[in-house]
Amino acid sequence: MSPVAAIEVAGLTKRYRLGELQQGTQLMSDAIAGAARRLARRERRPPRDPWFNALEDVSFTIAAGEAVGIVGANGAGKTTLLKLISRITRPSAGQIRINGRVGSLLEVGTGFHPELTGRENVFLNGSMLGMRRREIAEKFDEIVDFAGVERFLDTPVKRYSSGMYIRLAFAVAAHLEPEILLIDEVLAVGDVAFQRKCLGKMSDVAGAGRTVLFVSHNLGAVQQLTERAILIEGGRLAMDGPTRDVLARYMESLSDRAGAATSLAGARRPQPSLGRDVELVHAELVDHSGGVFEADKPIRFDLGVRANVAVPGFRLSFTVHSYEGQAVGNAFSAPLPGLAEGEAATFRLTVEDLPLAPGRYYLAVAAGTGDNLTGTREFDIVSDILDFEVAAARAADGTLAYWTAGWGPIRIAPPHVERV
Repeated sequence: MSPVAAIEVAGLTKRYRLGELQQGTQLMSDAIAGAARRLARRERRPPRDPWFNALEDVSFTIAAGEAVGIVGANGAGKTTLLKLISRITRPSAGQIRINGRVGSLLEVGTGFHPELTGRENVFLNGSMLGMRRREIAEKFDEIVDFAGVERFLDTPVKRYSSGMYIRLAFAVAAHLEPEILLIDEVLAVGDVAFQRKCLGKMSDVAGAGRTVLFVSHNLGAVQQLTERAILIEGGRLAMDGPTRDVLARYMESLSDRAGAATSLAGARRPQPSLGRDVELVHAELVDHSGGVFEADKPIRFDLGVRANVAVPGFRLSFTVHSYEGQAVGNAFSAPLPGLAEGEAATFRLTVEDLPLAPGRYYLAVAAGTGDNLTGTREFDIVSDILDFEVAAARAADGTLAYWTAGWGPIRIAPPHVERV
C-alpha cells in the first residue's frame, strides 16, 4: 500500500448463498424461526443459481484525508462494501488494505451492546478503536452534548428509540477521532435538525484531514461533503471520479426508469422503528408522457397499500426531492378510512398545484397517522421512487413560461401591487 493511501480495495467480491443459511452460520433468530421454516419447506423451490454476487471485482484506492461519496440504487451493494471495509463481514475474494483506525456507523445497533448503558457503550466503542480510557474520558462530555441523551446515559441502550440510538452512535463515531470514518444512510433515522448537525460534523472531520466514506441517497449532502464519488451498479464499480460528474451519471441512470410502475418490496431501507401496520407495496405515475409532466399541470400517481393489522384510519404523505437530493416540499392526504387485517387498496393522489421549476425530481412516500401540526407516527416509508420530469409550461400564445431551479424550485405568481 502506498504510504498516502488510507484504503486500498482490489478485486473485491462478496457472494451470498440464496435460501437457507449454511450449517454453522445460523443465528438465534433463525433457530426460533425453524418451526415456521419446516412448515413452509414443502412449498419451497430451490433457486436455479443458489449464489448471488452482492459485489463483484470492485477496485479503488482512497487517499488519506479524502472524503468520498458512494452512491447507487437500493440493493446496488453500497452497504455491503462498507461492511467489508469495516470488517463486519469477510470478502469472498479480493483484498482490502487499511491504514488507520476505522470508526463506522452502518446500521442501528452496530458496535453497541444492547444490555449496556449509553455511558458503558461509549467506553466500549472507544476501546474497540484502540483508545485509552483517559482519551475517551476527555471526549466524553463533548459526545454526550452532541448526542443530547444525557438524561438517558445510564439506561441500557436496548430501551432507546432508534433516533436516540443513532444520535449517540454517530456522536461516538465522529468524536473518538478514528483516522477513517464510514457513514451509511442510517442518518435518515434522525430528525432534520440532527441531520444538518451531522453533516456539519462530517464536514469538520473531513476538513481536519481524516478520511470519510459517505453512503447516502441525499445527493445534495454528497455534493456538499465530497469532491470525489463512486457509483455502484449491480454490485460493480460503474464510475469513479469528480462528485459532480458521478452524480450526473447516476441521475441519468435513474431517468431510464422514469414513469414505470414500481414494486416497493426491495426499495425500502431498513428502519427498525417502523411497525408497518400499513405497508406500501407499489407505486405508479398516472397520465404522463414518459415520466414528463408540464409545469403548472396536475401530477397524479397511484400508491398501493396493504394492512398487516386492522387499522381504524391512516393517511398517505409524500415529499418531492430535486435530483440533487434537496427536499422541495411535502403534503399529507386527508384521513383515509380504516382497513381490515390483510386488506389491500390502491389510492390515486392528484396534485393540482405543484409549481415546480423545469427539471427532474423523485418522491419519498409514507403511510402513517398525524401530520406536521399534530405530530406524526409513520407505519412505512419508501424513498427514491417515481422519478419524473417537469417541462416548462406553454402559455396560450405558444410561449414558454420558463424559469430555472436556480431561482428557486417553486414558481411564485406575481404579486398584486398598488400605490398607497
